[in-house]
Amino acid sequence: MKLSALLAITAGSAALLATCTPPETPETVPAPATLAPEIRIGVVIGASRVEVMGDSGLSVFDADSVAAGTVDPGATLTVRPDGPRLSAGGGSGWRLDEQISVRFIPRLAGGYLFLNGRPYRGRLTVTRDRTGVTAINTVPLEDYLAGVVPAEMGRREPSEAEALAAQAILSRTFAIRNLGKRASEGFDLYATVVDQVYGGVASETPLSTEAVQRTAGQIITWQGSPIDAFFFSTCAGRTADGTEVYAGADRPYLKSIRDVDGAGQPWCGISPRYQWREEWTAGQLRSVLRESLPPETGTPAEDAATATGVSVASRTASDRVARVTVQLRGGTVDVSGPAVRRVLHPVNETLLRSAVFRLQEIRTDGRLDRLVAEGNGAGHGVGFCQWGAVGRARGGQDALTILSAYFPGTSVNRAY
Repeated sequence: MKLSALLAITAGSAALLATCTPPETPETVPAPATLAPEIRIGVVIGASRVEVMGDSGLSVFDADSVAAGTVDPGATLTVRPDGPRLSAGGGSGWRLDEQISVRFIPRLAGGYLFLNGRPYRGRLTVTRDRTGVTAINTVPLEDYLAGVVPAEMGRREPSEAEALAAQAILSRTFAIRNLGKRASEGFDLYATVVDQVYGGVASETPLSTEAVQRTAGQIITWQGSPIDAFFFSTCAGRTADGTEVYAGADRPYLKSIRDVDGAGQPWCGISPRYQWREEWTAGQLRSVLRESLPPETGTPAEDAATATGVSVASRTASDRVARVTVQLRGGTVDVSGPAVRRVLHPVNETLLRSAVFRLQEIRTDGRLDRLVAEGNGAGHGVGFCQWGAVGRARGGQDALTILSAYFPGTSVNRAY
């Protein structure tokens, strides 16, 4: 969908995209002419209960948007499943029963909502889902980004501000590109790494908020549409082609780049995730494979538990592991693509840190004793390297230079 059509739906205008000549710095882009669209974030999913409070009090509405009452400042309401519906109670005896959903709005403009003790801007809707309750925070997109950028990038120093600005533009692009992505669940995006990490007010920092404000409305486009805005932690010196990880990500701007400085050093070499090591005993490896191989390859769990070794069978053009072969007592099984990281996961985690690794089988009398993975980087490797952006910012690059390096051929344009 073209951006103009997309934003016509979300913001009631068919002319929100105004292309501008790429400026030297984001600060020089003209102020947006229209307001940002709102976005709905699934903050809590499938909970047995949630607690809601407002520092200025709450106005409460039922599923039909009929005012159901008010709650005093600091008083907490508990919302829980009540059969197929919801009940809300607390706050000096206040109670609302038999609801499909309940909506909460701060009584004073600028007031915060607290969900399970965590502050958020905007308004909150609690709905009944299949297993419990879902809490949805609805906020203007720019307020959402103020809680995303620091959650994704951590607390940064002033010398790294351009990395925050680059992430702000990228996260805005991701949000606009994916408005309505989770519509069947009643919201747009998850508040986790499944989409983008969103921490609400508690995550905000002055430096990241300033980065969001000075890039307001800016997104990355290719041929007039928002790009597929992939990003990750640490590339280890080379990003991946989109199709190395995602079959449908064959985009001109999602090509592997060598991500090093003038001295040949990886920009992301400063990352605490740049180098890593994982190790499994033979027993641990069999336990992991018994759980992970069946859903990925159809291998029976009892066969997976007979694993006698694992080796790298092939690599991608960016030197990531493309395929591993697992030796079983009755034969072998190959695991390819992103499934490699899921199958060969650490004992207490669900995903191997990256696909940039080497394997060593340590044997005693010919029998597998341990399997060791020594690797570099973190994440899928496609698109924007967050620690690489930090390194580039420290090196004096501005946000637009950083983004053009990771998404060659794209431009930064005004979405609203």
